[in-house]
Amino acid sequence: MSVSITDKRAAFRSLHASGCFVLPNPWDNGSAVLLRHAGFKALATTSAGMAWAMGRVDGAVSLDEVLLHLSSLAHATDLPLNADFENGFADAPGDVARNVALAVDTGVAGLSIEDYTGDAARGLYDFDLAVARITAARAAIDRSGADVLLTARSEGFLRGAPDMDATLRRLAAFAEAGADCLYAPGLREEAQIRTVVQACAPKPVNILSPGLPIATLAGLGVRRVSLGGALAGLAYGVALKAAQELADHGTFGGFAQAAGGR
Repeated sequence: MSVSITDKRAAFRSLHASGCFVLPNPWDNGSAVLLRHAGFKALATTSAGMAWAMGRVDGAVSLDEVLLHLSSLAHATDLPLNADFENGFADAPGDVARNVALAVDTGVAGLSIEDYTGDAARGLYDFDLAVARITAARAAIDRSGADVLLTARSEGFLRGAPDMDATLRRLAAFAEAGADCLYAPGLREEAQIRTVVQACAPKPVNILSPGLPIATLAGLGVRRVSLGGALAGLAYGVALKAAQELADHGTFGGFAQAAGGR
């Protein structure tokens, strides 16, 4: 039975109310269907995985291409989909708001906006601009009337600026600006994760999997665990290894790990 977009959005929001869930990241419709059959309750896009599938590096994909990708994945399964919407594909808050509205129209249940400019030389947006961008994203969602869950990402630990005080200040301001969920990718240590979770409470916190068991992360109070491009990287890694064995030795040992038919 088909699940409506409204129901998907309600289900996604309810997942953030208590407990801890894993939000795996498919990179195309086929991987989305596989993850649905694996028993996950929601999915999220991966900007890296999408770019790799197009033969590009992460960040080298246009807004129009991402919107088409979101629409396709949002309707590929009956699971809610969260969009890795990078920096909103714009700098100015008004432009972020316009693009967020376009993302909402694709049928996603949630989306994230990060404070990284997309340019290593520029790094993170200045504090006030970063907050204004989240405020604009919140306003765009509210104007749409859609119950889309907004996640605000502070990227310092992932982008070479691992300052806990600065990260906490940004996350607190993002929460005040209307973010429903907070996310600081790149945290690796239990003490760091605990600090962020406690500082952001009662808002739910998303963690990019640091390799710790899900039970450990749940015990730290993490509500949501993302995998980023890890699954896509694994799939490409296994495929490359099998193909290289075939090219170098003419043998098919690596194909024993293949899923599905041939």
